[in-house]
Amino acid sequence: MQTLRGRVAIVSGGGNGIGGAIASELAARGAKVVVNDIDAERAHRKAAEIGPAAIAAPGDASSSADVRAVVTLAIEAFGKVDILVNNAGMDQAVPILDLKEEDWDRLMAVNLKSAFLFSKAVLPGMIERGYGRIVCTSSVVAHRGAMNGGIHYGTTKGGMLGFTRTLARQMAKTGVTVNAIAPGVVDTDLIRTHMPDDVREQVIKDIPLGRLAEPFEIGRAVAFLASDDAAYMTGATLNVNGGFWIG
Repeated sequence: MQTLRGRVAIVSGGGNGIGGAIASELAARGAKVVVNDIDAERAHRKAAEIGPAAIAAPGDASSSADVRAVVTLAIEAFGKVDILVNNAGMDQAVPILDLKEEDWDRLMAVNLKSAFLFSKAVLPGMIERGYGRIVCTSSVVAHRGAMNGGIHYGTTKGGMLGFTRTLARQMAKTGVTVNAIAPGVVDTDLIRTHMPDDVREQVIKDIPLGRLAEPFEIGRAVAFLASDDAAYMTGATLNVNGGFWIG
């Protein structure tokens, strides 16, 4: 189970939901975890829940200054960064004709620019050591399109796959692998709070396995990609969605 012993991970958007589950699963496999979240309370609560293996690093993942501060904190605390999970994200159910330009820009910054900033900040150390694992959170909507009308959300998740594959090519000779995870609908507090019961029931009917994903199932898939068991994978996408993307 201790497949990540001695490794140090940063999880952006790691305070709760999918990111929180990822942070917990990495720690359960022996990694030291730096929990980044724009909400300081969430970051500290998750780090405390994990215990001594984790520290909180609050900050805006779309801010270059905040990202540099998070990476600096990780190195000061644990000496290095081996694993980066680009998970920071937000959603907004707005059809294109009602979408404001500033909302488009904000979602692009949080969901996509953050991956660029964090990756650029950790890569020099990874390249120097000849080892690194970068995992990017995309979504089933990259394949199906956003079901709730959030065209900017769907665009960022498709963009994350392009980012993953291109960075994987650039890093292929350095010892750094770059892969993506594309979850389906995950049974998080956010979904339980904001998805109407009738919509939830229809979504479940459309999923071949007949249920939503549990957050820990996404965390375990990320833990695999972050481990040496996935050493021969780069530029790949794990579609953890119960078959939802089939049709």
